[in-house]
Amino acid sequence: MTGVILWVSTPVAVALTQIRLFDLSYNECPPELAQGAVISSGSAAANCFIVKGKAENGTYKTVYDADIFGRIYDANNDSVMQNRTRLGSIAEVPPGVSDFELRISVPATQPTPLKLKQFKAAGFSGQVRR
Repeated sequence: MTGVILWVSTPVAVALTQIRLFDLSYNECPPELAQGAVISSGSAAANCFIVKGKAENGTYKTVYDADIFGRIYDANNDSVMQNRTRLGSIAEVPPGVSDFELRISVPATQPTPLKLKQFKAAGFSGQVRR
């Protein structure tokens, strides 16, 4: 009687980890980043801003590829990112509290100050993308 041994390799489970974002603020981009800023509709003029804040990873593992979600409104409470809540990502969030930055483009026709609402992030405890 012969036996067959079958070895099946399964990938390690990678859990989605929630990241708290707080102490949010923004500044205009430096000239070298702002030059040529356009919005998704093509050639419309846009203003460039850097959103800054703190990211809190409450786990003991580094979180990778954390997608940033939030809502941004102009001075008239109009959304500056129509139908879009994913704003960007953070490549790595180490355990504890760390700083993050995100570059955004806002149509030049939308008045400031901007209002940053409902910001959060979620990423993975293992690298998903290469």
